Amino acid sequence: MRYNNAGLFPFPVIGESFSPTPDKKVVTYLETNRTCFRAGIRDGIPIALGYFAVAFTLGIAARNAGFTAFQAFVESLTNNASAGEYAVFSLVAAGAGLWEVAIMTLVANARYLLMSCSLSQKLSPDTPLRHRMLIAFDVTDEIFGISIAVPGRLNPWYTYGAMAVAIPGWSVGTCLGVIMGNVLPLRLVSALSVGLYGMFIAIIVPPSRRSKIVGGLVLLSFALSYAAARWEALAGLSSGVKTIILTVVISLAAALLFPVKDEETEEAAS
Repeated sequence: MRYNNAGLFPFPVIGESFSPTPDKKVVTYLETNRTCFRAGIRDGIPIALGYFAVAFTLGIAARNAGFTAFQAFVESLTNNASAGEYAVFSLVAAGAGLWEVAIMTLVANARYLLMSCSLSQKLSPDTPLRHRMLIAFDVTDEIFGISIAVPGRLNPWYTYGAMAVAIPGWSVGTCLGVIMGNVLPLRLVSALSVGLYGMFIAIIVPPSRRSKIVGGLVLLSFALSYAAARWEALAGLSSGVKTIILTVVISLAAALLFPVKDEETEEAAS
């Protein structure tokens, strides 16, 4: 059994011998789909608990947008993405049309296309298309992280195990957020709604501290968003369309002006 870089989770490999510690006897272990599925469940439980907490706050936003508990549950069941769902709830609350919601969801979740392409290279070349499509359905940042860290080829059943606990945690958390939003006092619901903004602040602050470019782009986004809301020439556009335009323009400009270099290129340059 081999361990990941953090030395925490063992990943069995077909036909290989393993030893948790160098001083222990090496035994042989054959990887099976059931074993990988169980390993995925084990590694996915912490992710599911985190999803539940975040999704509960997201459910408050869904309730404020007029979603029922069942509607919010189905929405999270089919779209496991915090940024994408928050965009949907915000646009619906603002009265945006279906096309605006669809386009913004596509833009907000575009990074998962790149993650799926990267993860597909981790699979065996003879992996059936159905497995690739099922994995791509729930490629989140966290599930991608533990799946890509598996040494050697990835057994799809490992990712399925993580998905089996992560998706219910996300969906049930959103559903309970709506239910509690309908039961709790209005002041408390308003206070819980602030937690979602805290989540996004926690997302943007670490990369902004590591990179001045990212930090500058975040501040530029704030400034342009405020300017777009106040500019009379754009008064005829809904807030959803403005958000889509700013997201595409700023992302495209950042990609062209500040392309991300590969680690190998950076090491060679240094």
